[in-house]
Amino acid sequence: MLAIGSDHGGYDLKCRVMEHLKERGIAYKDFGCYDKSSCDYPDFGKAAARAVAEGECDRGIVVCTTGIGISIAANKVPGIRCALCTDPYLAKMTRLHNNANMLALGGGITGENLALEIVDVFLDTEFSQGENHIRRISKL
Repeated sequence: MLAIGSDHGGYDLKCRVMEHLKERGIAYKDFGCYDKSSCDYPDFGKAAARAVAEGECDRGIVVCTTGIGISIAANKVPGIRCALCTDPYLAKMTRLHNNANMLALGGGITGENLALEIVDVFLDTEFSQGENHIRRISKL
């Protein structure tokens, strides 16, 4: 199961990502926000990240206007490796090399089609299990 969260600036893209996950048959839990009323990204980024860190969800996707603030918030939760990705190559590499367990997107930065491609690559790429990558991750 995936944890999903956004603030008001990422709400529209989060909703489209959830539709896409449904189309792919991927279960998710929405940690908010639930409309476009102004709200604070740390509340929703941290809630989704806690669900991943505690094992309630396997991975997570968080969205704010730029993806920056919500990725910072998620990364404050111990055990989270949240990567802001703006193209599919970054999504692939963060899974292969960093075993990122959360993806951040910028709802005001990344278009819908590109965002969905990034989501697919993030979800479909497995960690390489390379000794060098495991060693580096352990130092984080």
